[in-house]
Amino acid sequence: MMLIREATRDDVSLLTTIIRNSFRDVAERFDLTPENCPTHPSNCTEEWINSALDKGITYYILENDSKPCGCVSLELARPEVCYLERLAVLPECRRKGFGGALVRHILEETLKKKARRVEIGIIAKHTELKEWYEKLGFSVKETVHFNHLPFDVTFMFIQL
Repeated sequence: MMLIREATRDDVSLLTTIIRNSFRDVAERFDLTPENCPTHPSNCTEEWINSALDKGITYYILENDSKPCGCVSLELARPEVCYLERLAVLPECRRKGFGGALVRHILEETLKKKARRVEIGIIAKHTELKEWYEKLGFSVKETVHFNHLPFDVTFMFIQL
């Protein structure tokens, strides 16, 4: 049975592990290292998660048959806009609908916060991920180059 629950401070170590392990293949695919991209989720630390929780960012953990399989975070950026961040599904749990379930959960939570738009940022060359988000109803807003990152970022959104 699948359950999505709000994470607590007791889950910081678990969240860190899920995020690091879920983003490892992305880091390898796009040649991202701690040296050229220290802020990539594959380098996630407990300090990152604690800092996010301190800022009011909410994390959710998806469990299947009581086994943690993925997580996602939600930040209320402005009264009308939330950011979906750190969507992570462990490699052995992929292609089972868990990522979509986490995104749908975030859309529901966004509406509870009275916001009407969810935004995300992804690696621009990660075309399969872009297409996956488009199937969920997201649209491309813009693609931006940041000098501190070794890739361009495509920003996407969904209006609720």
